Order: sequence, then C-alpha cells, then structure tokens
Amino acid sequence: MKKMLNEFKQFAIKGNMIDLAVGMIIGTSFNKIVSSLVNDMIMPLLGIFTGKIDFAKLFIALDGKTYETLAAAEEAGAACFKYGAFLAGLLDFIIMAFIVFLFVRGINKLREANKEPEAPATPAEPTTKICPFCKSEISIEATRCPHCTSELEK
Repeated sequence: MKKMLNEFKQFAIKGNMIDLAVGMIIGTSFNKIVSSLVNDMIMPLLGIFTGKIDFAKLFIALDGKTYETLAAAEEAGAACFKYGAFLAGLLDFIIMAFIVFLFVRGINKLREANKEPEAPATPAEPTTKICPFCKSEISIEATRCPHCTSELEK
C-alpha cells in the first residue's frame, strides 16, 4: 500500500495529474461548444434544407402507437428510438474528431518546425574489404584470404 502511495505521489508531482485535469476541463468545455455549434447552428441550417425538420425531435415510438411529439411519447411512458438525437450526436462526434485531428496535426507541425536538425551521420569505419584475387569479402585485418589463400598487402 505504501509503495502504491509513493507511486501516486510521484505521478502527481510529475505534473501528469495536473495536465490530465486541465485537459479534462478544457475538453469538457470544448465539447459544450461543439454541441452548441451542432444543435444551435448546424442542425437548424440542415432543417432549412430538409423542410424545417428539427432533428432533435425525430423519433419512432417502440410501442407501435403514433405520438404528435417526442415529449408526448415520453410522457405516455413509451420507449422511443430517438434517431434524430443520434444524428446530432454523430455530427458532434465527427466535428470533434475533425477538430482534434486538426489540433494534433498543428502540434505535430510545430514540433517538426522546432526540432533541431540532426547532425549528418559520420560514416562508420569499414570492417571488411574485398580480396583483390577472388573478390570475396574478408576482414579488414586479414593478411591472407580465407577463401583463395592469397597473401594480401596491408
């Protein structure tokens, strides 16, 4: 138990927990903005092009009865298949995923731009050479070819 507490303390001290908390708060707030964008701006625009349909109110009552509104169906206790709310949620997800993609892409570009150029690799010293007689690859320190037994010059 003490070991786990020490690990948790190290985790918290490193700043991971603070970073995670800040990320969660920003993410939650950002989610509200995207949901508002979808529900209050995009869906009404789609409603114009689809005959003023309010997607949030699209539903199918699963009890087989017909209800005038979603509120009436819910008041009657009918189970409802709320496909309009699902479409709005799906659009939320797509927009959020696209924005996260753009954010990560931007961060990666910043990282690449701030990355120090790597020094060119120095060529490694050769460890082998080619026998001038049989053209076999041999150790650079060899004085005699192990393949053709020719004596080699250093």
